[in-house]
This record gives sequence, C-alpha cells and structure tokens, in this order.
Amino acid sequence: MIKDLNIRIAIIVVVVLVSVVYLTPTFFFDGGGKVPDFWKKAKILPTKTLNRGLDLEGGMHMLLGVDLEESLINTMDRMTVEIKTYLDKEEIPYRHVERHGTDGIRIVLTDPEKQDDLKAYINKTYRFFEIVETSTLGGEFEVTYKYREKDLLAFKDRTVDQTLETIRNRVDELGLAEPEIVRQGDYDILVQLPGLADAEKAKSLIKKVALLEFKLVDDKNDLAEALKGNVPEGSEILYQKIKDRDTGELLETKPYLIEKKTLMTGEVITDANISISSSGRGYPHVAMNFDSRGEALFEKISGDNVGRNLAIILDNSVYSAPVIKTKISGGSAIIEGSFTKEEASELAIVLRAGALPAKITVHEERTVGPSLGEDSIRKGFMATLIGSALVIIAMVLYYGASGLVADLALFLNMIIILAVMSALQATLTLPGIAGIALTIGMAVDANVLVFERVREELRLGKTPRAALEGGYSKAFLTIMDANVTTLIAALVLFQFGTGPVKGFAVTLSIGILTSLFTAIFVSRTIFDLVTSRFRIKRLSV
Repeated sequence: MIKDLNIRIAIIVVVVLVSVVYLTPTFFFDGGGKVPDFWKKAKILPTKTLNRGLDLEGGMHMLLGVDLEESLINTMDRMTVEIKTYLDKEEIPYRHVERHGTDGIRIVLTDPEKQDDLKAYINKTYRFFEIVETSTLGGEFEVTYKYREKDLLAFKDRTVDQTLETIRNRVDELGLAEPEIVRQGDYDILVQLPGLADAEKAKSLIKKVALLEFKLVDDKNDLAEALKGNVPEGSEILYQKIKDRDTGELLETKPYLIEKKTLMTGEVITDANISISSSGRGYPHVAMNFDSRGEALFEKISGDNVGRNLAIILDNSVYSAPVIKTKISGGSAIIEGSFTKEEASELAIVLRAGALPAKITVHEERTVGPSLGEDSIRKGFMATLIGSALVIIAMVLYYGASGLVADLALFLNMIIILAVMSALQATLTLPGIAGIALTIGMAVDANVLVFERVREELRLGKTPRAALEGGYSKAFLTIMDANVTTLIAALVLFQFGTGPVKGFAVTLSIGILTSLFTAIFVSRTIFDLVTSRFRIKRLSV
C-alpha cells in the first residue's frame, strides 16, 4: 500500500474521472448514439459506447453446418481437371481420369511405361494421396489414389476454418461492433450478430453460399426429354432466373441441362468488382480476376471446349452460359445476368470476401428483437439494482458509518467495471450482468472480512487507526486467496467458453480486479483520510 495519502487520493480521483469519461458516450450522448462534435474534436476522448451482447442489444443467432462431402467432391473434380492438364502438357496418353468415390481419383494410362512419371507428379503435387489399388491389364496401367485418413481429417478441419473465415469477412462488411463467429463442435459454426439493424440483409449475405462453379452445358442430350424426368446420368437441370433489370421482378426461369462435373470453382478468384456494360443501357455485370492456378485452369477449360456453352453457376443458379468462341487467357472473366445494381454489388462483395468452400446449412436460427433486448436490460439492471440496494442497506444497518464506506466503494466498483469494459470494447451480456452481481457480492464479502478483523482489533483495546491497520493486514491474504482462485476459474471459462459463458467470464474477471482496488485500496484510503484529518476516537463498525 502506498504510504503517501495524497498520492492515493490522486490515484482514486484519476481512476474515477477516467471511468466517467469512458462511460460518457454510453450514458450521456443520446444513449451513446450521437457523440457531439466538440467531443470528437478533442481526439483523445473516447467515442465508442459500451458493447451490448445479443441478449441485450437484440440481433441474430445462427448455428451453421458445413457440407464437407460436397466440398470434397468438388475438390476431387477440380483435381481431375488439373491432372488432365498435366497429362496433356507432358503428352502422356490416358483413357480416364475420373473421381473415384468422394475422396479418390482413378487414372488409366494407355502407356504403362509412363506410370513412373505420373506417380512422381502425384507424389510431388498431391502429397496427401496414397495408392490404394494398381493393375496393368490389356496394355493399360490403372491406379487409384485416395486421401490419407489423417489428411482427410485435416482437409475437413481446414474447410470449416476457411468457411468460418469467409463468413467473418462477409460480416465485417456489415460494420458490426463485436460479432461472435466461432466453431462449435467439430464441424458447426456459431454466428451471433448483436445490434444488427437489417437482419434480412445479413441473413442473405451469410446464407449466400457463393459457391461459384464453372460447368459445361450438356449439349449431347435433349433438354426437353430431361424436363420430362429422363435426366441422363452425370447431368442435372439447373435454372437461370430472368429478372427485369430495372425493377428486379422475376420474369421467368430458364432451364439448362448441365454436366455435374465441376471444372473450376470460385476459390481461384483473387478479385471481383461491379462493372457497367458499355453497350446498350449500361447494365451491371461482375468482373473477376483469377490467380495463376485459375488462369491456367480457365485457359485449359476454354481451349478444350471451344464452341460449347460454359455455365457460370452460383449457388446452383445459372447466371450466364456463354458460348466459348476461343481459348481465353489473361486470367479474367465476367459474370453477366439480369442483375440490378444492388444484386451485382452484393455478388461482388461475397466473391471478394471469398466464396465458401462448401455449402452451409442453417441448423438453428433465432432473431432477438430490440424490444426483447430492452426488456432483458431492464430486468437485468433492475435485479442488480435491487440486490445492490439490499446489500447497501444491510451494510449500513450492520456496520454503521463503515458500511457507508463499503457502499461507496461498491458504487465506484460498478462504475469502474463498466468503464473498463467500454475501454476494452468487451461485450456486456445478460450473463455478464450476473457476473457483475456476483462481483458485488464478493466485494462486499471482502469488506465484511476487513470489518470483522477491525472489530476484533477494537475489542483488544486498540485505537481506531491501529485497529484499521491490523484489520486490513489480517484480512488481506484471505481476500487475495478467494479472489485469485475465482479469477483463475473465470480465466478458464473465458478460454474455453463461448457466447454467454465468455460474457460472464469477462465481467467476472474485470469485476474481481476492480473490486480488489475498491474494497482494499479505496476503502482503506477513505478510512485513513477520515482518521487522519478528523482524529476520531471511536470507529463506527
């Protein structure tokens, strides 16, 4: 404890003033909504308000599942194209390169002597593959590769992480203060968006899979027959939505017979922007640039399929299916469609933020309205205030004037907790309010320990100053033991908990530290100030 009383008083005054300053935007500037210009011009003054969690602010909660099997199939399909590109480039004759199951590739070379070249390429490029079957029959060499088990698990983990990061990038476009986007379980993702004003826009943006695929239109079979139910194996019917470009009204849906095999996906996109066509009425389209791998793939796909229609498919909807007139190089392409400007802009955002590596399904969706949030705030704070009032009254009744000192320390503790949370931009949740209530109890308990030790000292006939010195000294270790063990538990909850549990841990951790400051440092300073300035002979405790 600092011996100089003036320094201690100065520290308390500074802490209280800084706390009030940090809470001013939250409580005094139109509920934190509008910060006046003079406050902003000061630059050093905080302008951010206390973040409130989903249960207090209202917003959206979603539990998403990742379709890992489809992602794996798309990856295998893409690899078959890459292997074909290699075999063509090296002039290695082959009869088949095709996906085998969901996690393997079967390759048939018509020149068995080239098998060593193929194996060397696979070992170098796809180290996660292992050979599960080989045969040489009829002058052909057949080999089947599959993912190693540990690499398959790593692929799934990586896909979920990539999906999470993509969703986070998209949510960042919404400009929310503190969204919660975390893995839950092995392959699910929890998304909580407190304070969301436009829930429908957010849902549209997150749910849009943006799984961009390039597939060939099946022009070898009859679309009319497929529409009657005779869809050929390896093909599927997908639709293009034709909308009025000015009003966005859906005019018709145009069917396409599409080959199921995915030639390329949106993961090779490096940039996407809205552009306005220079022809006609200047309709918007989305221009994309590919990375080096995408550039080579697109050149290969376009070169092999001149004269055919290449469908550009987003989330199983055909956006355009232009005829490939010549091999396309240069690493760029455009998506044309019946876009309104807003739709084109949204599409560019999701492509730029990153296409999801797999489809997602919504397991659980819940929207918390602002009125429910306000109700939670009112009831939560009411419970805390009633509890605090009862504690304050009980302390005064039981400890007299010393109880008032404890109550003042308690009040400062609450102010400092909220100020620290505002400064750290931590989120206050309903369980967080429960954490504050628990902290109040612990802070009072610390003062009770001190006061009981002081009473014991007074019974021994010591003066008020000596009794305070002895009481605080004897209670200090007990108070520290109790708070440190609780702090450790709170830190463990913060590390391994999610959502409300983490919110509880945050406020409890901050509350423990601030209560140590107020229950020991502040209350002791007040007692020392009173006993030194007024030289009292009897202590009311």
